[in-house]
Amino acid sequence: MFHAAHPAGAAVAVPPTPGFFPRRDDGAPGLALFLNAGDPPLDRLPDVAAALDDSGVECLELAVPFPDSVTDGPVVRRSARRALDAGVTATAVLDAVAAVRPRLRRLRIALLADFGHTVKGHGLPAFTARAADAGCDGLLLHGLPPRLREPYLDAAARAGLPVVATCYAVSRPEAVARAAADASAYLYLVAHYGRSGTAAPPDEDALARTLAALRPAARVPVAVGFGVRTAADVGRLGRLGADAAVVGSAAVARVEQAVEAGDDPVARLAAFAGALRPDPRTPTEGAPAVTAPAPTCEPASAGTGTA
Repeated sequence: MFHAAHPAGAAVAVPPTPGFFPRRDDGAPGLALFLNAGDPPLDRLPDVAAALDDSGVECLELAVPFPDSVTDGPVVRRSARRALDAGVTATAVLDAVAAVRPRLRRLRIALLADFGHTVKGHGLPAFTARAADAGCDGLLLHGLPPRLREPYLDAAARAGLPVVATCYAVSRPEAVARAAADASAYLYLVAHYGRSGTAAPPDEDALARTLAALRPAARVPVAVGFGVRTAADVGRLGRLGADAAVVGSAAVARVEQAVEAGDDPVARLAAFAGALRPDPRTPTEGAPAVTAPAPTCEPASAGTGTA
């Protein structure tokens, strides 16, 4: 059991934090890669983090593995199962983050944790305090019940832990505004509904409209995920107005392929990450006009952060 290091009291707001997806000299969007902690094995996390740092990836979305995610496709679910079968726990993940975080130059670590499987038993104050103490740069809670939104924000603020908030390209305007207000690390914009790894190309018009609605409201960078697999996808999101692209299933698949082939998963991840930067010769103009109102469908309570 974790122990909360911060007293209870009135709710306070988490101020925006610098560090996620700083503007690049080449104008390309930032990159976040999702992985389940423990796949590759947890003792390889220092190598993974160093390789991503060297490859210019700005953020590692590192999930505390949990089973049977209804929002993830088979690739991410198999990855979580491999990590769980290896005995990976939340305590082990946070200890690993604490060991590796001081060595990183630019890479930030955003922890993803499932409320029911990981956080509920420890309690929000204790878990957020422990994540902050471990050096996590941000936290995204999966499956957080809406009634616990304010207690979560309060606990994160008291821990000094920036929040990754989520909304969808088809979210109601009030949901977009709420996510923009809550996010203090970055805002994860899910391109469309569906399970990770099974996504069709996003509706670029809807995505551009939502990005335009978020731009004046968001205090932090807006990262877009789901269906991002190639440098061309990353470049397209940049032209639509995203500050960063989140790559999930395509990265996790490289780990699985390495496991099956008996290869080094870190080398495969490094090569994949290095190939995700758009060709600088690709035009950056021509994003669609964004004058239409924001879409009108309510999102789920939280996204997984996988793509």
